[in-house]
Amino acid sequence: MQSTFNNYYIIRINFKRNIMTQLTNLSTAPLHTGSLIKRILQGAGIALILISAFLFPFDGAKSEWGNFWMIKPLVIVPLAGASGGVFYYWMDYLRIQGSWKKILANVLSLIGFLVVLWIGTVLGLNGTLWD
Repeated sequence: MQSTFNNYYIIRINFKRNIMTQLTNLSTAPLHTGSLIKRILQGAGIALILISAFLFPFDGAKSEWGNFWMIKPLVIVPLAGASGGVFYYWMDYLRIQGSWKKILANVLSLIGFLVVLWIGTVLGLNGTLWD
């Protein structure tokens, strides 16, 4: 989405008189290609799908875990995925600069998301599947 500033006035001051010049159709490149909420939901959705695929086939619940042992990982891991989405959103500043910086931003975003997802998985499964 490009933002356009119509009827933007620049005032130049010199010693003899003030001159007001009208400039039209100025445009700037957008900094963020998607909204923050969109990136948070994408990250949380990916994490929820991955942890669900890992948990739901599991059928060996121990009695000391209780009946609702899956709630902890199903909450913590998507929260970690959402923070990975925020990190992806922050990398947009580097991504819009193009060339090698775009590649670097994409690699850093992927590595950052995987690290945060791994930490969230460890925290979510700690005390349930992993003792």
